Amino acid sequence: MEIKHIDEIDKATRQGHGELLRLGTTMLFVVGVMLYAAVKGGPDGGVLLVIAAVLGSYMAMNIGANDVANNVGPAVGAHALTLVGALGLAVVFEAAGALIAGGDVIVTIRSGIISPAHIGDSDTMVWVMMAALLAGGLWINVATAFGMPVSTTHSIVGAVLGSGVAAVGTDIVNWPVVGTIVASWVVSPVLAGAFAALFLYLIKRRITYQADMVAAARRTLPGLVAFMAWSFWTFLLMKGFGSVWAAGFPVAAGSGILVAGPVFFLVQRGLSRPAYIIANTKSGVNRLFNLPLSFAAALLCFAHGSNDVANAVGPLASIIDSLARGGAPVSPMTPIPFWALTIGALGLCVGLALFGPRVIRTLGEEITELDQMRAFSVALSAAVTVITASVLGLPVSSTHIAVGAVIGVGLLREYLKGQHERMIVYMKAQHPEADQAAIEDFLRRFEPASVAEKKALLADLKARSKQNMDPANFSKRERKELREVYRKELVTRKQLMRIAVAWLLTVPLSALFSAAFFFVMRRVAL
Repeated sequence: MEIKHIDEIDKATRQGHGELLRLGTTMLFVVGVMLYAAVKGGPDGGVLLVIAAVLGSYMAMNIGANDVANNVGPAVGAHALTLVGALGLAVVFEAAGALIAGGDVIVTIRSGIISPAHIGDSDTMVWVMMAALLAGGLWINVATAFGMPVSTTHSIVGAVLGSGVAAVGTDIVNWPVVGTIVASWVVSPVLAGAFAALFLYLIKRRITYQADMVAAARRTLPGLVAFMAWSFWTFLLMKGFGSVWAAGFPVAAGSGILVAGPVFFLVQRGLSRPAYIIANTKSGVNRLFNLPLSFAAALLCFAHGSNDVANAVGPLASIIDSLARGGAPVSPMTPIPFWALTIGALGLCVGLALFGPRVIRTLGEEITELDQMRAFSVALSAAVTVITASVLGLPVSSTHIAVGAVIGVGLLREYLKGQHERMIVYMKAQHPEADQAAIEDFLRRFEPASVAEKKALLADLKARSKQNMDPANFSKRERKELREVYRKELVTRKQLMRIAVAWLLTVPLSALFSAAFFFVMRRVAL
């Protein structure tokens, strides 16, 4: 065999090395969970407890792999954090949130979607929760493989719903709660998108639309960062530490003001130093948002770890409690053993480290182009949306919030760019008739161009129009096509459709998978 053939074989097999490494690491983690559960679980559960621990760790890994994008995806897309740096930051703060503020007690059935009293004996509860963990984890796994951000809370809720109905029937379902979950599909992204667009518009008006952007940034940024400090402090007290100390909005917001004040003066003092010099360009000002974005990503990861670890360890804790009861009636409240919380925290970290990059790329790069200012608006809107929804008593999803905020930023950019483009079209309409060849020549160059090249072409067209040198006079239909080409470059409609379909399928598919797994497990057990 010739050397060049050996090189070709090596290149062909090298692509699979990463997948083999991830698979091997996953298997080692699962084996470690089995041994850990066998030692820590005690004599109550035996083999069932070990299987439940493995399913809980599988669910936790998939939550980490999919939900990490909500917290660090915008920062990575804006190049404020590298992918490796973002994963490292997420591992530390997700684990800290899960272990420090993950909670000691959780309602057995997430979101009250079914009533534990209808299940009756704890043996049935074991199979309901095991089927739910397997089904919820499987759906999130599929979504992650395709790079689709989905709600992990909705996945486990749908899975519990499906196995609960399979076990008892439709009488077990709390239909008003199901209705609020369906409503959250609209409420979460719309609220987040509106807030993100508002924050970005404020930044543009106060900073990037000014002649002296550096001076404008020094005036505006301290207030923005102080508001970010207030919002995240309030957010963490209401949600991040909710299981340790549930502070209401007045207390959380009031104490947040005490945090925001010092932050304002620290940022103002730092930016006013003579040695602190930045270029009077958009890219120069953008770099001022790197540090606030890193803090925002860390705090979002902490809050996510403290809240969403329950999606994995909540059902696991219910199984542990049910096995200990040995067929006795189900308890509506279930204590979470620390060893189970540890499995959930480690599962989050392993999942996000091994499989997180796939969804991070979707959220950070493939919906719309993000820079630091846009990513800052997305992160800030996440905290403000959760605070607003909590005050109003509305259900929200962190995934839907993150995607909605990115879409809101992209749609604002479309609107602003459209306004600019319509101004150019108006100027062209004032000039003499142009021949068809000039129109076709411009469109031939415009359609395949990148976003930056389109901007340059339109700017050149504007300049020619001012000098009465524009050879083209587009018809109404052709002007519409021109706007459509530019608009689709700013927000990728195809990607949005894929995400929307995944959201709509999350609850029903998780429920169907869970019901099927419940019937199979019960048949095997009997």
